[in-house]
Amino acid sequence: MIEYRPIRVGLLGAGSVGSQVARLLLEHADELANRIGTPLELVGIAVRNLDAKRDADLPDRLFTTDAEALIQGSDVVVELIGGIEPARSLVHLAISSGADVVTGNKALLASHGPELFAAAEQVGAQLSYEAAVAGAIPIIRPLRESLAGDRVDRILGIVNGTTNFILDRMDSTGASLEDALATATELGYAEADPTADIGGYDAAQKAAILASLAFHTSVPVEAVHREGITGVTAEQVESARAAGFVVKLLAICERLADPETGQEGVSARVYPALVPRSHPLAAVHGANNAVFVEAAAAGPLMFYGAGAGGVQTASAVLGDLVAIARRHVIGGPGTSESTHADLPILPIRSITTRYSITLEVVDEPGVLEAIAHVFAEHGVSVEQLAQTAGPAGSRATLVIGTHVAAESALADTVAALAKSPVVASVASVLRVEGTV
Repeated sequence: MIEYRPIRVGLLGAGSVGSQVARLLLEHADELANRIGTPLELVGIAVRNLDAKRDADLPDRLFTTDAEALIQGSDVVVELIGGIEPARSLVHLAISSGADVVTGNKALLASHGPELFAAAEQVGAQLSYEAAVAGAIPIIRPLRESLAGDRVDRILGIVNGTTNFILDRMDSTGASLEDALATATELGYAEADPTADIGGYDAAQKAAILASLAFHTSVPVEAVHREGITGVTAEQVESARAAGFVVKLLAICERLADPETGQEGVSARVYPALVPRSHPLAAVHGANNAVFVEAAAAGPLMFYGAGAGGVQTASAVLGDLVAIARRHVIGGPGTSESTHADLPILPIRSITTRYSITLEVVDEPGVLEAIAHVFAEHGVSVEQLAQTAGPAGSRATLVIGTHVAAESALADTVAALAKSPVVASVASVLRVEGTV
């Protein structure tokens, strides 16, 4: 066997993940070399501040502020800077200079994935990104390779650990969202500005990546319907618990027929939803992530584990790095993305789902008849109804669960209910997912 030269690895960024990637590369150098057939040589780490505190004790000689020079001297570039720029420009530079790229940058891929994949395919380079979605959980490679010959119909994912921690704490302790968020911040699960997490932006970026992979179609993040958890209340969570549900922020990607044309399309969306406690996703606690995949031949598949953390995410980065290094040893071009299906992206009103609607209504005769008329008028049928009456002459609370219906009909029903003279307020609307 011809001995292959050491593969030069340039690392961009030395934050919580980058520091752990560098540490593992140095500490496990011999073991990794045995797996690959040649050593991985960490030739440098590009950072903005040479004096910043690191999460690992790394040799000073490795650090540089000249990212471009480091890229030019690397066979594989690991991009862990985050954000769009300068990450986008540096990844383009790496690809054009002949290097393969490993990235964990979900924002970059969700916004500029197609152009980066096209650039890599043009020169036969590999662009790998297992760490971009769900941390340590191996979900990208199974969708990209293991299920490439199957038909993935639907993905339900808990892909943001911060929001899962918050909702799980609200469910288990009765805490308000504000109190649960404060705890998440104290424990380091939430950033000082938690908007990306609780606003659903982080999950939407991951949904765009998963949908693009699963359905072989380029799904831009702007096409992902997004709702965060900022409107979820302790009362909603308690009501869900009493009814046998748990509230989860879900990323949902699915194939469905366009109700207007009948043609197959793709939906990608993020919103808080009620999930039956019997569903596997209901058992995902704390800051963990899970992705539930429904495939035509393989059937239902569940991927579960740590969705964040420096060393956990570093595991996913190293998996990509080892796979790329093996390809260097045996030869051959990189694996390109399959987006040739080019299915249309359908709006949220095209999906079918179920609603759980909580209404505050006037407590007088004829109310239920008036409510039933609104549902019938919009072609939505009621599956369950629970009423809690207040003191005589006051308001009553109705919790209405619908059968599966078109989102458009359900949304129009809620809008009509809000205008009804017997409805004092629409207190809560949550979709119900994960049911048969």
